[in-house]
Parts: sequence; structure tokens; C-alpha cells
Amino acid sequence: MANERYNAREAEIRWQQTWDSQKIFKTENDDPRPKYYVLEMFPYPSGRIHMGHVRNYAMGDVVARFKRAKGFNVLHPMGWDAFGMPAENAAMQNKVHPKDWTYENIATMRSQLQLMGLSLDWDREFATCDVDYYHRQQKLFLDFVEKGLAYRKNAKVNWDPVDQTVLANEQVIDGKGWRSGAEVEQRELTQWFFKITDFAEDLLSEIDNLDRWPDKVRTMQRNWIGKSEGLQIRFELNGDAPNGDKEIEIFTTRPDTLFGASFMGLSADHPLTKALAENSTELQAFVEECHKTGTSAAELETAEKIGFDTGLTVKHPLDESITLPVYVANFILMDYGTGAIFACPAHDQRDLDFARKYSLSVTPVVLPKGEEAASFDVGDEAYTGEGVIFNSQFLDGMSIIDAKNAVAEKLEAIKISGKAQAQRKTQYRLRDWGISRQRYWGCPIPMIHCDECGVVPEKAENLPIQLPDDINFDKPGNPLDRHPTWRQCSCPKCGKDALRETDTMDTFVDSSWYYARFTAPWEDSPTDKKAADEWLPVDQYIGGVEHAILHLLYSRFFSRAMRETGHLSVKEPFKGLFTQGMVVHETYKGEDNRWVSPAEITINEQDNKRTATHNETGESIAIGSIEKMSKSKKNTVDPTDIIESFGADTARWFMLSDSPPERDVIWTEAGAEGAHRFVQRVWRLTQDVQSALQGQTPARPDNLSGDALTVRKAVHKALAAVESNIEQLGFNRAVAQIYQLVNTIASNAKQDKLEKDPSLAWTTDEAMEILIQMLAPMMPHLAEECWNHLGKDSLVATKGWPQVDSKMLIEDEITLPIQINGKKRGELTIAADAAKADIEKAVLASDPVIKALDGKAPRKIIVVPKRIVNVVV
Repeated sequence: MANERYNAREAEIRWQQTWDSQKIFKTENDDPRPKYYVLEMFPYPSGRIHMGHVRNYAMGDVVARFKRAKGFNVLHPMGWDAFGMPAENAAMQNKVHPKDWTYENIATMRSQLQLMGLSLDWDREFATCDVDYYHRQQKLFLDFVEKGLAYRKNAKVNWDPVDQTVLANEQVIDGKGWRSGAEVEQRELTQWFFKITDFAEDLLSEIDNLDRWPDKVRTMQRNWIGKSEGLQIRFELNGDAPNGDKEIEIFTTRPDTLFGASFMGLSADHPLTKALAENSTELQAFVEECHKTGTSAAELETAEKIGFDTGLTVKHPLDESITLPVYVANFILMDYGTGAIFACPAHDQRDLDFARKYSLSVTPVVLPKGEEAASFDVGDEAYTGEGVIFNSQFLDGMSIIDAKNAVAEKLEAIKISGKAQAQRKTQYRLRDWGISRQRYWGCPIPMIHCDECGVVPEKAENLPIQLPDDINFDKPGNPLDRHPTWRQCSCPKCGKDALRETDTMDTFVDSSWYYARFTAPWEDSPTDKKAADEWLPVDQYIGGVEHAILHLLYSRFFSRAMRETGHLSVKEPFKGLFTQGMVVHETYKGEDNRWVSPAEITINEQDNKRTATHNETGESIAIGSIEKMSKSKKNTVDPTDIIESFGADTARWFMLSDSPPERDVIWTEAGAEGAHRFVQRVWRLTQDVQSALQGQTPARPDNLSGDALTVRKAVHKALAAVESNIEQLGFNRAVAQIYQLVNTIASNAKQDKLEKDPSLAWTTDEAMEILIQMLAPMMPHLAEECWNHLGKDSLVATKGWPQVDSKMLIEDEITLPIQINGKKRGELTIAADAAKADIEKAVLASDPVIKALDGKAPRKIIVVPKRIVNVVV
């Protein structure tokens, strides 16, 4: 009888319904088995899943299914990062309510994810816009306020004039809002902050213990926290400033370069700048120009360096005969250091750019190795490397480190008005996290503004503060500000009329603690501390490297803050972190330079040349570069189309097999078709073996034939390798092992061979069982169908992981390269435990050596055990 083709569409739905009806993947917190928590970064419900989602969640699902088979009680939940500006933009553009838009998208994406056959505990699902979730987030906020971890202050912020909201520094890209693309402005607003700086040193030092995180992510976090040890120095003003100041204080990590100082620089927001601007319309105009640039260090780094000469000068702290002019400069931030700097143009690029623009002196004071002091000069590029100090009076000839210490000791001994002129200090680049956003679709901040009591927290029993449904977006800005009744409330302290806070929380807050909520999402409090402590930290977290700084750093802060407020005991949220590569695809353009989608074209291959034509118009389509899938370039592939054409297992298998998971994967139709062919091959092999064995389970023989031993060794070697590779997230290597094993089984699973060799029949039966169990984490639907076809009465999803027979891993024979005078001339296959004398005897009897010796005796035979044999003639 001819083999039937595997019908993925019919089989996958059937097995998904079976898993769902039997609650196979529901997780109980009181299960006595060892716990394992695998979590992928949850998605934003933008409308439909994309191939990046398929890759991300397929990887997490392999780990979850594998660990479940290994005997763990696995928590593998799913939720939705559901607040944010896209919903408000959709509300304005499409005249829909953000809530309706969001929940409709969640329903669509949930159904798509379910088609992938993910082993998720859907009973724990939540969206961050669920009142039940943000109720508990508001409780956390109140706890943070009580502990001094949340506070309110005036601050310079990035203001997006289109989205009408504050942006974090990291949300400003090339001076523009990350979503709107509008030019960002600086404004001074009263904002809510989380005191992440309280944990700066702890966040930094614990990075060393995150040994299951990628090195690049740990480096990015270290740089973002930015610990610097330096000197805080007071520069005396020559004369008094308008506000009565007699000095300017700066922080520097390079006091060794003080003799290269060319000018002093002030931030546009420095108190002295503000005092000077009161009597200078020119300086006022300059400050306003500075405020048109974003507030991030990256923005200021790339902006043109401009300044304003205040007319003030300061004394050099090490040589009073030297005076330095004082400028207000646009590249200095008030939030970094003291908002003032001394500038050494020769050894700092920003200072050099500024000095060249305003014709200020440039004096090099660090001499590179091999350069002459008399001739060394700096051109358009500052020298920032190592060297010895010169042009620096008493520091000349010192190393940079020694010069730093010498300056510190000297200035610490000098007193100005009874205080040391300098003191050693440690500072951090990290700044407190501003969470206020002037928008509707976010978690309301549970604070009340009262004329009598000031700003006070809402009572916990009055939570949640729910967003009103009756809002409109007919005007720019936050609809909560103009709602007729929502703001009205009573002061929780004095009972008088008061107003609610209308700012909502940054959506990064929502995603900074969801991993803890998943451990007991039904609890009235933010966490069940016992459950959270048992499940956390997350054993394996998977997501994009684009979240290396913000989301991961904020999550690390939250676990510490929740620890301080009694909701957790753990310090770090994620034990293991894996950052997968992107899914990329060719791009296509029509003759009129418009982007064309893959679905609109046909690829033709002839004489090793690929061309493309439009399916409808027949026009020639240009095949462009391979880039990240994006809607704007139309190079996306809809996962649902792939699932409907080939099945979910094909999509999963291709994503796992094509390249190392940390690298980008190139989606190709040919690759998908190849994966589908392998699905069909495994199905045919299952049918062939079941037919050859006539549905019977062969008895285990006392001895194995040569063929049977070959198959059994191949099976257990593959099993050991697949197990090891999944543990290391080397999915593509595991796939390669399975491909090889299928070839071995198929070449031996011939009906005539199985009938003649009972031991081969038994080994083939075992091989198929193990093969299907290895496939189950990666292609779960196919595995269930094959398992069932072989007559198994259980689900492979509930089956334990097979045991490796370690005896099958022992090599009986090895192959040694034969070298003659250092050049490879042949190979020798011999027993793995052969003695040196036996190896030498066998080598001398080999054809290449007999020919090379030509009847003479060898000068020497060198045997490197289990590596190589070299004959010297």
C-alpha cells in the first residue's frame, strides 16, 4: 500500500485540541517536582505575529518541552505588553477606542500563537492593560513611594511635540521621537521618578555573577551604569558671579590633564548660567537654542558644538597665573557630574571640536610612546590613549595613574574657605528613571493633588484607579487632563476636594515585573511571595538584544525594589538570558522603485541566475539586499500563511535548523520547502517501520548484529548530542544530529533486513521511539502523530526523556591519520585501546608506509595516542 502524505493542517489542530482538553501544559505551584521557569519576552499586540515571534517562541517552547520531559515542573506562561502609544495613535487614526483596538489584536495574535502548538499555560495569561494587572502595579507604586523609591521633581525632559509626551533618553533616535519621528524639544516638567540610582553599585557588581548572560549584554549594562572614579575640584572665579558664586565646581576622571585645560564649560541649565541669562538677552537666546537638542548624551555627542562666552574667568587650581575663560556649551548636561567641566581639548574630542571652533588653545599633556615632546601635536583628532605626562610642571614624566594621584593629593591639601579644593568621588552615568508619560493608554499613577495636603498617595483600599472609557482624541495631548469628571476626587488624607494625577506610567514599568506576576497571577497582592521565591529567578529568558539596556536594567531594578518592599526575596530576575538573532528576507522593488512583497512575485532560476517577475503585471522585479523583515519594505512573510501551507512544525523546524540561534536567520521559500520535505520523510519512515514490523514490538535480543549495533550506537550518540545541544540552546546543532540519525535509520530499516535480523528489528523499533521523542520538543504535532501511528497509547508530550545508554558511546575503533615526514599520506583504523606496539606494527604494514620505506627501516615512528602517527623515513 502506498504511504499516505502527512496532513499537517488536520493533524496539528487535532493534537492542539487534545493537549488543551487534557490540560497537558497547566502548571501547578504545589507540584513536588523540581521547578524550571522558561519565559520569552512577551509581545506587544500590534495586530499579527511575525516570523520573529515564531523564532522566539519556538526556541522557548523547545526548552519548555525538553525540561518537562526531563522531569521538571515547567512554568511557561504567555501575556501581552499592551499599553502604549500605538493604541492611542490607532484611536486617533481609525476612530476606535484604544481598549477595543488592543483586545481585538490580542485575540488575533493569541489564535495565531495557538496555531504554533506552543506548550503554554494559557490559564496564567494576562495583559498589562487588564485592570487586574495594573491594580497591583499601582500597589507596587505606593509601596515604592513609602520606601522612598518613587518621588517627584522638576527635571529637563525630552518632549515629543507630535505624540505630546515625555520620552526617555533612549527613546530619542537622532534627535527625533522613536515613534513619531518628530524633532524632540527640551522642556522642564515636574515628573515622577524611580530611584534606580540607589542600586547603582549593586546593579553593577552583580553583573559579574550573571554568567549565563551574553557578554555583549553585560558589557552594555556596565557601560550604561557607567561607574567613574575621579576628583571633584573647585575652581575659584576671578571676581564674583551675578548670583554671588565665588567658585565653579567640576567632576573629572582625568585630573592628570589639568595642565592641558583650555576653558571651563557650563551647562545651559547650570545655576550660574541662569543667573547670567537674567541680564543677557543674547545668552537667553543661546540657552533656548540649546534646548532644541535632546537631553541624551548620545544626542549631544553628535550635535554641532556651540558655545557662549560669559566673560567670566577662573583661576587654574594648580597655577594661579593661568586663567581660563568660562563658556556656556551645548554639549554639557546638567544631570551629568556637576553640570560644569574643565576642558582639555588635546585629549577629549568634544573639547577639541569646541576649541577649534572658537580658536582656543590646544595643549597636549599626554605623550604617546615613541613620540618626541618637542614635536608632538594634535590635529583634528584628540589623543585619548596611554602615555607619559609632559607640559605639566611637577607632573612631567609621570604615568597617567601616578599623575592622577599626585594631583588629588596636592589639591586635597589646599584649603579654600576651610574646605579642601578637591575630594575624590565616585559617580555613575546612570540616572533615576523618569516614568511620567502624558498620555491616556497607560497605568494611572495613584497620587492625589490636594491644595491643603500637597501631593499624597491614594489609599490602597481605594485602588484600582481605573482609566475612564468615555474619552476622545479629537485634540492633541492627554485626554485625562480634559475629562469632565475623572480627575475629581477626595483627598485621602483630609477628605477635601482634590485632583488625581493625570500622568500615566512609562510602559517599561509594565514589563519590568510581569515575570513575578506570572508565578501567581490570581493573587490579590502583586505576588504570592512564597510562589515567587520558589519560581524565581527565571531559569531561561529569551528575547531580542534590542532590550539589552532598558528592559533588562529596569527589570533588575524592579526585583530589587520589590525585595525592599517585601514582595520578593530574589535579587536578580533572570538567571539565564539568551538573545536570538533577527529574521531577515530579501527585498524586492518594482520598476517604479516601489517595494514589492514576496507574495506578489515569482522567483526564476536559470543558468545559476535568479530573476523575479510580478505575478500580475509580469514586470521585471529587482532583487535587493537581505534585510530585517519590516512592513515598510514589504519583505515580511505572514506566519499564518506558512502554517496553512506547510504546517506549524515546518515553520518551527526551519527557524531552529537554519542557523545558530544567536545569529540572523534568512527566511527563504526554498528553505521552508526543504523543512517540509523533511517532515514528510520522517512520516514516511514511521509508516515504513510500522509496516515492516507489522505493528509488533520486537523482543530484545541477547546479542546485536553488526547492523543492529551500528544503528544503536548512532541512536544513543545522537541522543546524547541532542540533549547536550538543547541544554546549550544549540538548536541548529541538535537538528543536524537528527538529520544524520534519520539517514542511518532509513538506510537500515528495510523490510527484508528487519525480517532476517531480529536484533536489527528491535534496534530499529527503539531507534524510532527515541527519534520521535527527540523530535517532540521541536516538531510536537508530527511527533504525536508518529507516536500514535507506532501504536503508543500515551502522548509523547507526557513521556519522559529517553535515557542514554553510555555503553553505546564508547568507541571500539578509532581512525588515526598516517603522516610520512610530517605530511598526511593515509589513515589507519584500529582498536581504540590498541597498544603502541600494535599501532606501530599496523602502520608498518600499511601500503603508504611500505611504499615510502621501499624495503628500508624507518628512522623513527612517533605515536600520539588517539591523535596521529608520524613515520620518519
